[in-house]
Amino acid sequence: MLDIRYLKGVGEARAKLFAKKNIKTVEDLLYFFPRGHEDRSKTKQICACEIGETVCIDATVFSPVKETRIRKNMTIYSMIISDETGGMTVVWYNNKYVKGQFKTGDEYIFYGKIQASRQKRELVNPIYEKRGRQRFTGKIVPVYPLTENLTQRMVQGAMEQALEVAGPLEEYIPKDIRERYNIAELNFAMRNIHFPADFNSYEIARRRFVFEELLILQLALSMRKADIHQKTRAPYTDTACVQEFIEKLPFALTGAQERVIDELCADFQKSRPMNRLVQGDVGSGKTVVAAAAMYVTVKNGFQAAIMAPTEILANQHYETFSAFFAGTGLRICLLTGSTKKKKELYGQIAAGEMDLIVGTHALIQKDVAYKNLGLAVTDEQHRFGVSQRAGLAGKGDNPNVLVMTATPIPRTLAIILYGDLDISIIDELPPGRKPVATYAVGENMRKRIYAFLEKHLREGMQSYVICPLIEETEKSDLQNAVQIKEQLQRVFPGYSVGLLHGKMKAKEKDAVMEAFIAHQIDILVSTTVIEVGVNVPNSNMMIIENAERFGLSQLHQLRGRVGRGHDQAYCILFAHGNNDVTKKRMETMCMSNDGFYISEQDLRLRGPGDFFGTRQHGLPDLKIANLFADMDMLKLAQEAARELLETDPALQQPANAGLRKRVQQVFQPEIAMN
Repeated sequence: MLDIRYLKGVGEARAKLFAKKNIKTVEDLLYFFPRGHEDRSKTKQICACEIGETVCIDATVFSPVKETRIRKNMTIYSMIISDETGGMTVVWYNNKYVKGQFKTGDEYIFYGKIQASRQKRELVNPIYEKRGRQRFTGKIVPVYPLTENLTQRMVQGAMEQALEVAGPLEEYIPKDIRERYNIAELNFAMRNIHFPADFNSYEIARRRFVFEELLILQLALSMRKADIHQKTRAPYTDTACVQEFIEKLPFALTGAQERVIDELCADFQKSRPMNRLVQGDVGSGKTVVAAAAMYVTVKNGFQAAIMAPTEILANQHYETFSAFFAGTGLRICLLTGSTKKKKELYGQIAAGEMDLIVGTHALIQKDVAYKNLGLAVTDEQHRFGVSQRAGLAGKGDNPNVLVMTATPIPRTLAIILYGDLDISIIDELPPGRKPVATYAVGENMRKRIYAFLEKHLREGMQSYVICPLIEETEKSDLQNAVQIKEQLQRVFPGYSVGLLHGKMKAKEKDAVMEAFIAHQIDILVSTTVIEVGVNVPNSNMMIIENAERFGLSQLHQLRGRVGRGHDQAYCILFAHGNNDVTKKRMETMCMSNDGFYISEQDLRLRGPGDFFGTRQHGLPDLKIANLFADMDMLKLAQEAARELLETDPALQQPANAGLRKRVQQVFQPEIAMN
């Protein structure tokens, strides 16, 4: 497809703005769907315009543009327009470009919001087009998600061009599928998703693209699962040895942990590789389940490897597994970016002198070879893409694959998102674990909360303070990490306050986190980078600033960082805004510690847009489908995918060639296809 630079009015500079939205070709642009539409197809007479509404007015210029300087950096440009029902003032702020645009008597279409000024109605900052030369008025116009310096007019203009330049698009959903499921043809849908003839045409177009997106997702995951199921490997001959490991543990397993270990052992006895997701809430004990799987693997003569997203988490796993396997004879090593004498370790791993290899993505570097990798474990799956997960599995001869996540997802949606994996759920917390006491408070409670924090610091405890931003920007009034750190250092001069954020280098982050673990830092001010499972048992308090800006599932993940020790833990949510959704979300956090319940509420209240970003599952973002609202369409897409693959498992038939090509386009290189 044509490079977007060659569209009229785009060029090199604007192409860079589009690239920030991952739009590089005309096809990328066509699949950049609007987030809404404005109905500019109907005009309203001036006398009927009401304050607060956004309207389209067909009017004549009655007076020249007047310039009024209010103060430094504020100039108002105004003129009067009229139609047969009356007149109205049009106002622009700091837009000197309009001054030479209008001649008295010329006729224009204006589109903007009516506001009140000294009991009079004004049309404020409208867009305008000369009557007879209209492009973006007189019709339904798309509204797109933007990035800095990329304007609606730029995207709308480029989209018009793209629809012309692309010409007739080649349909890839087979005709019989479209007819059976009442799905619109591609060219009709593409034009009407962007510039619909009417809102009914838009709904027909949206239905097509939702079905298409979900169909391709289902086909890709089903084909990947089928590909995995065709692979073979030697089953483990002894899974009963897991009891030796369980009996050595200093604590009893929960029923849920025992059930999941049984499911893993059943997989190990099959002659095809395991490909299983273990989903468990924060603190549900996934690590010991992974340890049991590793023990069985090594006792059956194979190596096991576990990949964690950060060095700190890898170090923590190494210490945990070293304690679990003490006295068992298992040989365990740690491999991360900062490991010394790597070559020596590579040799030991390749020779089979190491049974269990714990590490970061260093485990999948090309220099690392395993003698006989039998189990590949990925921890905190949402931090890795499917390709990285496959990279670890690719280090062995069809090893068993275990994926662990602490991001609870309702089972129906987990089956969709991780459609290439079998799913186990640890839905029970170990006995005696106290729920984190959670309170949502306003700014008027800050002094009391700081007094409560000081009491805990005096008792030798530590605290996290979480902020949504790193540094102050003009466009935001949110609390930010740098500012909060300075403020807390003034409020608590006798204590050490640390800072952690996403713009720091990995080594700097690790150094700060290690200082916090070692209790050299009392209060750690952080952005959301502390989400992933580091265990600091001495930290029993978390304060979250601007809690209303986070998703519920994210708040739950953050809250899971405290309460790892024996003391009662607290999570304080500073929330601003009193709308019903904010209230409901804060109530949900205060009343429940159940991640699965919270994730369902998150979907209901917020929708899955952010919840299921690429970060969560390693698959392409859904551009138009909403997994919560479009559940009925999802069922149709699953049914259609099943029908297609029953008759043509690799989509090799000529009628399905376009669909196969589309699946490869969307999912390469993540989804392996035969």
